[in-house]
Amino acid sequence: MKAVYLTGHGGNEVVAVGERPAPLRQPGEVLVRMHAATLNRVDLYMRNSGAGITHTLPQTMGLDGAGVIEAMDEAMDEGESGLHIGQKVLVYPAVTCGVCEFCQSGEEVLCTRMSLLGEHRDGTLSEYISVPARNLVPMPGGWTFEEAAALGVNHLTAWRMLVSRARLRAGETVLIFGIGGGVSLAGLQLAKAMGARVFVTSTQQDKLDRALALGADGVIHSRQQDVVQEVMRLTGKRGVDVVFENVGQAVWDSALRSAVRGGRIVTCGATTGAQPGADLRRVFIRQLQILGSTLGNLEEIQALTRFCEQQGVRPLIEKTYALDDIHAALDRLASGQQFGKLAVRIRG
Repeated sequence: MKAVYLTGHGGNEVVAVGERPAPLRQPGEVLVRMHAATLNRVDLYMRNSGAGITHTLPQTMGLDGAGVIEAMDEAMDEGESGLHIGQKVLVYPAVTCGVCEFCQSGEEVLCTRMSLLGEHRDGTLSEYISVPARNLVPMPGGWTFEEAAALGVNHLTAWRMLVSRARLRAGETVLIFGIGGGVSLAGLQLAKAMGARVFVTSTQQDKLDRALALGADGVIHSRQQDVVQEVMRLTGKRGVDVVFENVGQAVWDSALRSAVRGGRIVTCGATTGAQPGADLRRVFIRQLQILGSTLGNLEEIQALTRFCEQQGVRPLIEKTYALDDIHAALDRLASGQQFGKLAVRIRG
C-alpha cells in the first residue's frame, strides 16, 4: 500500500512516499481505507528526532485521520459495535490497554500502556490502517473526510482543555495564546460555541483579523501591545476566567498575570520551552489553578463529535495536499504561518 513513512530522523530527506506492507487485521480490529489525514506538530517532532518516544523505523506517519470501514469481525458488522462495512469514520489516535486503572475509570488518555498512531505505531498517512473497533467514531453527516480527520487531535485536545479540565461555563472569559494553529483555532471555535467571551493573541495582524471574522471578542498583537495590560483593559481590570495555553515558556508569565483571582490556566504544549519561571506567590495568593491536559478520552471524542454536529462547528482547513506533496505540507507546518489545519488527501 502507498504511505508516507520515516526512514530516519532529520529533515524532509527522511520522509518517503512509497510502498509499505498492508496492515494485518487482528480479531477485534477494523480495517479502514483511509481518505484523509491532517498534520500535527508531533509529525515534525517525529521527523526531526522522535527522542523519548519508543518507535521502530521505518514508521508510517500520521496521528489522525478519517476513512471508510473495509473489513471487520462478522459479529461487529451485525450490530455489536454500532459499526458496519462501508461506514465513514474518524479515528481516535490512542490505542489503549483497556485494563489499567485509568482505562477502567474511563480515562484512557492516561493509560499506562497507551500507544499513539504515528508515534509508537504506524499511523494514518497510508491507504489502510487497522485499529480496535473502539478507536472509530462515525463521521458527522455532510462533513468532508478532511474535516472529520481534524477532530481527532486538535479539536479533541481543545475540548478536554475547556470542558473536562477548565470546566468552562457560558458567560466566562477565555484568553487564547497564539491564534492560527490547530489547537488554538479549535479552542476559539469551541469556546464561542459554549457561550464564552474569547480574546486571542498573535504576532501577526492578518491572523488577528481572521480571528475577529471567526467571532473573537478581542484581539491582542503580542509584539505591539502588552498582553496583560490589554487583558485588563478588555476585562475591566478583572482578568480572564480561563487561560488557554499551548505556547509554553515565552508566554507563561503573561498567562499567570492575565488570570482572574481563582482563575484556571490550562496548558497542553511547550513549543517555546518547557522550563518557565513561575512566581509561586501569585499562584497561591490568588489561588490560581494550573491544569495540565493532553488529547482526550473516548467518551470525550464522542461528546465532541455530537457537539460539533449540533452546534455547526467545523474544523477550519487551510489547504489540502496530495500524498505525494507531503514535503510541501510539512514545510508549511514548520513555517508556523498557517491559519487552520493542513490536510492530506490519501484517496481522491
